[in-house]
Amino acid sequence: MNKTLKILFYLKKRSGYTSGPLPIYLRVTVDSQRMEGASQREIDPDKWDVTKQVAKGNTAEARQLNSFLDSLRNQIYEAQRDLLNRGEEITAQGLKNVLYGFTDSSRTICEAYEYVIAQVHELVGREYAVGTLRRYNAAYAAIKAFLLSKHGLKDLPIKDLSSRFIIEFEFFLKSVRNVQHNTAMSIIKKLRRVIRISLANSWIEKDPFANYKIKVRETNRGFLTEHELSAIRAKIFLSERLTQIRDVFVFCCFTGLSYSDVKALTRSDITVGIDGGKWIFISRQKTNASTRIPLLSPALEIISRYEQHIVCVNKGKLLPVPSNQKTNEYLKEIAVRCDINKNLTFHLARHTFATTVTLTNGVPLETVSKMLGHRTIRATQQYAKIVDLKVSSDMKALHSKYDKIDESAVNE
Repeated sequence: MNKTLKILFYLKKRSGYTSGPLPIYLRVTVDSQRMEGASQREIDPDKWDVTKQVAKGNTAEARQLNSFLDSLRNQIYEAQRDLLNRGEEITAQGLKNVLYGFTDSSRTICEAYEYVIAQVHELVGREYAVGTLRRYNAAYAAIKAFLLSKHGLKDLPIKDLSSRFIIEFEFFLKSVRNVQHNTAMSIIKKLRRVIRISLANSWIEKDPFANYKIKVRETNRGFLTEHELSAIRAKIFLSERLTQIRDVFVFCCFTGLSYSDVKALTRSDITVGIDGGKWIFISRQKTNASTRIPLLSPALEIISRYEQHIVCVNKGKLLPVPSNQKTNEYLKEIAVRCDINKNLTFHLARHTFATTVTLTNGVPLETVSKMLGHRTIRATQQYAKIVDLKVSSDMKALHSKYDKIDESAVNE
């Protein structure tokens, strides 16, 4: 069956465009089916002949561009002949597959991502938390947006990935998506895992990350001071919802638990520890690391306060924990009422436990790391760097020693 094949080259304007070169796009139409893609070339609109679909003039630059566009046009006709010779139906998608190097045996970026996401999905609740799956889906959405924005494609053979692709993807995340450096690195880490699995499955021969290094910048983790924590604990709220959120937040300030961990906490997770006191015995959702936390008196007091709460009784939960969105929303209100000029989020409780409650009070770094469920001490050291009060306390004895030495020298 004969089908009508039309080829069109056109300039595509970006949103907010005012002046400068525009990308040249290719549109292939087979009957009513259409395929579009970027040609990887651009030109100033004043130098483009819309009717003839070529660069104007006879300059070396114009001749080179027109030669390239002719080459693309010929590749499409060759792809058409190739499909005819193989007895396959000629479709816009089929021409695109041949033109961009897609084959039945080659994996694409999207296919590889979907393969990895399916694995993560299967292991949610065992090796991964729901939040991990959500982050992989977000990283996948970012890749698809980049492919469409930069390359004008919905997919690409994974064998075509290179270090340049990753560098351009990083720039896209920071410029177009406007994400912070460490967030961009987190998204790129997901891509690196996709590549590693692709290498293991022989879907790709060369590692595009060979000449690219993921660099995470150190950040100062916020936390509440002893004064701020005391202010929140002492505050009396008329609203039950604020009281409840405050109690759950304070509980995590004295246990170091994350939102997902405290929400999943049940009464059976509380057991008698080696010292005869009550401890929390859990495996952290994020790392699956075993965590054992002795319960301090402020945490025990909050547990007893909610023993008869309807949510705790009916669902067997230790504490009534609303959605993460609502929790952080109410924490903002709590910060205002307690005159705390900080971005009060739930994760700040975990940082407060690491700094104000434990490290500042002389608890060894190794012990804090174990209670936080960190796999390495290095993950905990980020908290130790910001506890100036602890540094001051540790140096007092040294100050005293050298003060005495100096006094002795003067008296002599």
